[in-house]
Amino acid sequence: MEKLAVLLLLSSFIASCAPAAQTAPAEVVNVYATSAAQPWLTELYTCADELSVTLNITAAEPDIHLRVGEPRTITSPIYQIDEEEILIVTHREGPLQNLTLAQAQDLFAQGNDSAQVWVYASDADVQIAFDQLVMKGRPVTPFAYMAASPQQMSDLLNAEKAAVGIMPKHWAAGTVRGIFSAGTVPVLAMTREVPQGKIENLISCLQKNSEKH
Repeated sequence: MEKLAVLLLLSSFIASCAPAAQTAPAEVVNVYATSAAQPWLTELYTCADELSVTLNITAAEPDIHLRVGEPRTITSPIYQIDEEEILIVTHREGPLQNLTLAQAQDLFAQGNDSAQVWVYASDADVQIAFDQLVMKGRPVTPFAYMAASPQQMSDLLNAEKAAVGIMPKHWAAGTVRGIFSAGTVPVLAMTREVPQGKIENLISCLQKNSEKH
């Protein structure tokens, strides 16, 4: 019995001294999304959880860059993960009614005495998409007000009855009313190089999720 007790004690001691199994750290992927593409960043977090990936938000050379619409110049691989409709929107009680393409062009090129025209910075993805779909080379009026993001645009259009602006459909909420559909543009995931491993899996997950919508 004494020998058995010693053996049990010794085996217990050896087990307690054995190194614990090391859990491999989650792979870190650097990502960035424009303000218009924020809804898809939320979906990217869901995909990252499923794939045990840690996302690091940074604008400095991200592995995955989400945007709405095509850039003016394509210099890296791009993959469509969804699509988004670009709208001209006003307050529900605003004076403007449904527009034709020509009327939309005139409104944003010349302004309107009864409306506050709101746009984005010229390099914003939504503005680039709008310029391609609607303005077609015509410049936006220099008297237009500038919104920093679709969220700010939404807040302004919900608060100001005279305001009219550009909005991705995912951001249309509250009392706003669409008065012109500029068209549909792709939502893109841009990468620095052809994606492999976790980056490829994340993009594939985003594409599969968009098919369910």
